[in-house]
Amino acid sequence: MIIIGIAGGTGSGKSTVVHKIAERIQGGHVSIIPQDSYYKKAPEGVSLEELRKMNYDHPDAFDWDLLEEHIAMLRNGCAIEQPTYSVPLCDRLPQTIHVEPSDVIIVEGIMALYRKRLRDMMDLRIYVDADSDERLIRVIERDVVERGRTAKNVMDRYRKVLKPMHREFIEPTKEYADIVIPQGGENKRAVNILRVYIERMLKKQQSV
Repeated sequence: MIIIGIAGGTGSGKSTVVHKIAERIQGGHVSIIPQDSYYKKAPEGVSLEELRKMNYDHPDAFDWDLLEEHIAMLRNGCAIEQPTYSVPLCDRLPQTIHVEPSDVIIVEGIMALYRKRLRDMMDLRIYVDADSDERLIRVIERDVVERGRTAKNVMDRYRKVLKPMHREFIEPTKEYADIVIPQGGENKRAVNILRVYIERMLKKQQSV
């Protein structure tokens, strides 16, 4: 089993990189564990309006203990019940996703490389980098189309939350990466090189 962490700022193209790698790896089954699924449950008695004002780009927003427990279980050959999270409701859903151990486990999220305990479980750590203007454009496109927000609301949130949180907590994790992919998912050469490297790691493990 190979455990890979893929981090990067909101709108950097992490998900694109993850899915391109997963689609192209030959000789191994790939399971993707989104860090977004491990946001904490909403506090009881808090209105949806107040929940939407909370900072979800801070390390304290995540249930690190559960995420690390699940990755450790997968590494030890045990299946997990991955939580599901609703962005519109700002809360965890009762449904879970059954995930079996597989040849390649990819942990993907803005802070996938933030915690040392989680990093130490990884065989390969990747940071997806992108220009801040490009990231802002992608965030606007996503939040307006998929989440029904106005462009002004998105830009206000970017200035007040996303940008400062990126500088304080996300960008510094680049130093822990074994590989940095510039230009996000559009960097086809980097993605292809990474795919080949992962396939070689798999073959090496399987031959032992």
